[in-house]
Amino acid sequence: GVNMSKKVLLVNGSPHQNGNTKKALTVVEEALKSKRIDTFYFELGKNPVRGCVGCNSCVKNQRCVFKDDKCNELLENMLEADGIIIGSPVYFAGPNGALLSLLDRVFYALKDVTFLKGKPAASVACCWREGGTPTIDRLNKYFTYSQMPVISSCYWNVRLDGNDDFGDKVLNQLGLNMAEYLEK
Repeated sequence: GVNMSKKVLLVNGSPHQNGNTKKALTVVEEALKSKRIDTFYFELGKNPVRGCVGCNSCVKNQRCVFKDDKCNELLENMLEADGIIIGSPVYFAGPNGALLSLLDRVFYALKDVTFLKGKPAASVACCWREGGTPTIDRLNKYFTYSQMPVISSCYWNVRLDGNDDFGDKVLNQLGLNMAEYLEK
């Protein structure tokens, strides 16, 4: 049979397109590419993001009724991907609030369907000193709620700002583990 290339979505949950979160995702991306796995990015950016208003309009068509931010773009990217890695900076020992607002809406819109079931996912946190493990724990809850296997590494998927050789080793292993899972 034809070996169809797999694609992993890398979500940069930082408002900075080329900051520390992107550096962390790039380490994972290089490992994926070394195993011939394609990648594509979703950039959160700096534009305003709505929170969920609980209108339940998404229940009918699995899309958010609000079309003035990147929610439905992220949703479509997640459906298109074979695997998902969400990176976030650490804000007050947790993920970026704008990222959480989008993820709340995406995962709520898809909650009654199994579009994401079985799709491997992982989270990555970038921090100055602390808050990395609460950040990945919070992000992983979206995956476990949606019946998505959480891909692990050889330690927690946290990269410290600046040079972090150990963090890079962990994120490299995460990319290799995601590639191995996707090839099975």
